[in-house]
Amino acid sequence: MSVSPLTVVVVAEPQVEVRRSKRRTRTVTAYREGDTVIVLIPARLSKKEEAHWVQEMQRRLLRNESRRRSPARTSDDALLERCGELSGLYFGGRCTPRSVRWVPPMRTRWASCTPADRTIRVSERLRTAPSWVLDYVLVHELAHLLVPGHGADFWELVSAYPRTERAVGYLEGLSAAAGWGIAGDD
Repeated sequence: MSVSPLTVVVVAEPQVEVRRSKRRTRTVTAYREGDTVIVLIPARLSKKEEAHWVQEMQRRLLRNESRRRSPARTSDDALLERCGELSGLYFGGRCTPRSVRWVPPMRTRWASCTPADRTIRVSERLRTAPSWVLDYVLVHELAHLLVPGHGADFWELVSAYPRTERAVGYLEGLSAAAGWGIAGDD
């Protein structure tokens, strides 16, 4: 009987630079600058609080980065699969698009639906949006497979999604901050 050698993989901790600021009073922020994680903290924090926030902000950065890189979030097949799940949750499985795909950034909308051929297109601007915002956009477009316009019956269907108002606010803020001029549907 032979024993295979044990392979040990050592993962290096990222280099961290903490920057204290007297002007920063409450918030803690972190970002990457090359291979270094920069953590901005208020000057008044103790060493123990600093250690806590460095660990917490590294965790948050890693979570956000892995979410952005996740192939499940980036493929057209994943969008179609997610639409199936959302259709089951909010429409009793009645909304079945033929295709759902990412498209280059749209100038005036987040997504579009063509009920006649049951296709949905989603702006690539939403690739890094929180999953609950993307879910809202998909629910919105799925509702168009049942009701083409934006009347009261349409909004009644869309409002089944519990984060509708919050997602609309997020998208309005994102558009305004970026200067894209993408308005919500009324």
